[in-house]
Amino acid sequence: MKAVEFNVTIPGFILARGPGRFSSAFVYGRPSGVSLVDRPPPAIPGDDWVRIEVLLCGICGSDLGNISYRSSPAMEPFGSFPAVPGHEILGRVVEVGAGVSHVEPGQRVVVDPMLHCEARGWGAGSWCTSCVTGNHATCELSGEEGPLEMGGGALARGLTIGYHRDLPGGWGEQMIAHRRQVFPVPASIPDRVAVLAEPLAIGMHGVLRSGALRSRGPVLVIGSGAIAFATIWALRALGYGGRLVAQAKRAHEVSLAVALGADETMTPGEEAREALVRTGARAYMPVVGDEVYAGGGFDTIFDCVGTRGSVDQALRHAAARGRVVMLGCAGEIRKLDLTFLWARELRVQGYVGYGTETWENRSLHTFGLTLEKMAADPRALGELVTHVFPLAQYRDALRAAFDHRRSGAVKVALQPRRAPPGARAALSAGG
Repeated sequence: MKAVEFNVTIPGFILARGPGRFSSAFVYGRPSGVSLVDRPPPAIPGDDWVRIEVLLCGICGSDLGNISYRSSPAMEPFGSFPAVPGHEILGRVVEVGAGVSHVEPGQRVVVDPMLHCEARGWGAGSWCTSCVTGNHATCELSGEEGPLEMGGGALARGLTIGYHRDLPGGWGEQMIAHRRQVFPVPASIPDRVAVLAEPLAIGMHGVLRSGALRSRGPVLVIGSGAIAFATIWALRALGYGGRLVAQAKRAHEVSLAVALGADETMTPGEEAREALVRTGARAYMPVVGDEVYAGGGFDTIFDCVGTRGSVDQALRHAAARGRVVMLGCAGEIRKLDLTFLWARELRVQGYVGYGTETWENRSLHTFGLTLEKMAADPRALGELVTHVFPLAQYRDALRAAFDHRRSGAVKVALQPRRAPPGARAALSAGG
């Protein structure tokens, strides 16, 4: 099968962080560690596994951070390479093991890419605390080889499909997943919306776990990528009725935020300052440094960017005893002033992935709840996937994703396999 492969190497790091600052060729071109290769199709390793042909797979900010070597090295021990990236996966089942009964060949599915202890081959008595409690996104055995045999050896370390040597992600024509990871897609959700299930589930998980639905408001969402829009969507889909403010930069991003439920939008800088003042904040100028505020502020702020600027803004714009929810992949940040963390008694919370949620007296996986809400009004999400490229044009896809200011991209997706005629019609709907 054809697949895009990425390998982590010292020469790759030097090229990406050196000449890669001036030419994308050293990040995802011929000299880089990213290439289109031929690989044998993956075989299912046991009765509880599913083989899937990939219809669409999104390109995530974490993918861009990894292939450009801009992400923190802290998570490197919880991956294995070379790997086929891609964890925002929509596919069609082509084979199921004898222990799989909830999906069947021919069915469209989305994939939770994070690995549970059971998927690694551990028996129930050996699961880590996170997996036992329904929080497998923080699996404590992800840095270890698993008992499951793959290709004649132990399953390689890794938290997530797409950053895993033995489990190829969605930037290839086929992949495999454990039954725990596979969720059938309702017929009412078109392909171009269904591929958003993974980033939408991250927004859903962050909203549910943070307690934001109980916020007295106003709530601010910083960012104009898929996770920010997922957060706005999740807040409204779950019934948050308070004032919701979105910070976005470009006109089409502002329109998307409003369409998904934002009451007010603002751009960074002076508009953001004016929005903060409207909450009742009073401005003061220290002898040295930037303007600071007291009073007013946002009760809950979702930082869906994770840069020094966005984290600094979140800490400065939060109300006293407010919460800052980190959904962006923040890494190493130099010269970050944490004064307001203690001076305003803020709560800073971080979330990754998904897990077992409690909603309306039910216990269900984040993906299950997300698909329910997606099926209720799939048209609301139809404008988020802005670019779709065939697998062979992966460099064009990466260029559009990296340079989203020029391309106008919100979510870029790869299409490894040609869909049947009916599915292609669904793919073209809404964008």
